[in-house]
Amino acid sequence: MLAPNNAMKHLSILGSTGSIGRNTLSVVEMFPDRFAVKVLAAKSNISLLAGQIQKFRPEIAVVFDEKQALELKKVLEKMISPAIGLEIMYGEDGYKTAATHETVDMVIVAIVGAAGLKPTLAAIRAGKNIALANKEALVMAGDIVMKAAAEEGVHLLPIDSEHSAIFQCLQGHRKEDVDKIILTASGGPFLNTPANEFSKIKPEAALNHPTWQMGRKISIDSATLMNKGFEVLEAKYLFNVTQDMIKVVIHPQSVIHSMVSYCDGSIIAQLGIPDMKGAIAYAMSYPQRLPLRQPLPDFPNIGGLTFQEPDLEKFPCLDLAYKACDVGQTLPAVLNAANEVAVNAFLKKRISFENISEVIKKTMEKHSVIPNPTLSDILQADDWAGKQTEKIIRDYQ
Repeated sequence: MLAPNNAMKHLSILGSTGSIGRNTLSVVEMFPDRFAVKVLAAKSNISLLAGQIQKFRPEIAVVFDEKQALELKKVLEKMISPAIGLEIMYGEDGYKTAATHETVDMVIVAIVGAAGLKPTLAAIRAGKNIALANKEALVMAGDIVMKAAAEEGVHLLPIDSEHSAIFQCLQGHRKEDVDKIILTASGGPFLNTPANEFSKIKPEAALNHPTWQMGRKISIDSATLMNKGFEVLEAKYLFNVTQDMIKVVIHPQSVIHSMVSYCDGSIIAQLGIPDMKGAIAYAMSYPQRLPLRQPLPDFPNIGGLTFQEPDLEKFPCLDLAYKACDVGQTLPAVLNAANEVAVNAFLKKRISFENISEVIKKTMEKHSVIPNPTLSDILQADDWAGKQTEKIIRDYQ
């Protein structure tokens, strides 16, 4: 159940020091009469987390392990006005508490990677509404997550700009009238780079996204178009549609965040500047809108909105995601784990940019798909794929 209009909403922010987490706190700061932060959870950015604790005064703070918990405590003790009554937790138990804390109305899941799956399910089972920025929870276990949300009667509201756009375009319309979901993609920094130059691409260049400011992993996923492949999987589960109802188009200007076409030929699009605060605020305040006062796109000076088909030969990661979506079962979890390891290896300059898709493909080909997987099966596939991908990467060195 959503909180009554204008009621104070109590938040738990999982991944508070990342890009989504920081933007979420910016929205909280703009509307202190609407939102209160009860829990902040991060991984290892202790100095930033300490500053957030100082400003927003949560009841609980969670970090990755005991060493970082002790470090956070020391940092807070040195501050002029340390957080009084703060409980510092760590590890899997800490993240579970962060996701299920009794005073929380909504959990913002902004953790990157497979680590977001268990807290998301814990929050759902605790009856918390979810504002979801973690792609991997739905990529890995979309059926399980959506079934749990339906059973508990909780709202799962998308924070991804594309899925937020689709969610907004569906409002007030009948599900049975939907013809296509059209996901837009900027094309990333290498849209116009010849494929024969991909072997020369360095991490610094791949992190330089042309329109969005994002975290390191998602920036690389955008550069390979794997991010868009993950969004196809997300859309399939979030909106309960078949894969053939989802289309990806390249839209370099990033003004149209996504579209929905209907059976009568009408297309409804959601437009805005490339700023995540809009999608975050809509999830936090739904069904209301918050007066963010963000600028409108500068239409007279944009010069045109262009579209093109994605090149699956040049960006094979998107094609791999299509295949994983088509097969389903445990293959999406393998895709996700292989991608996490491959992207990390690229960032550490252990493999080349073009090796990312090669490594993922080899891991997927070695996987024996498990039909009708349980959560345990999915987590085992994730673990297997991570180890298998690491073995394959060692062969490149």
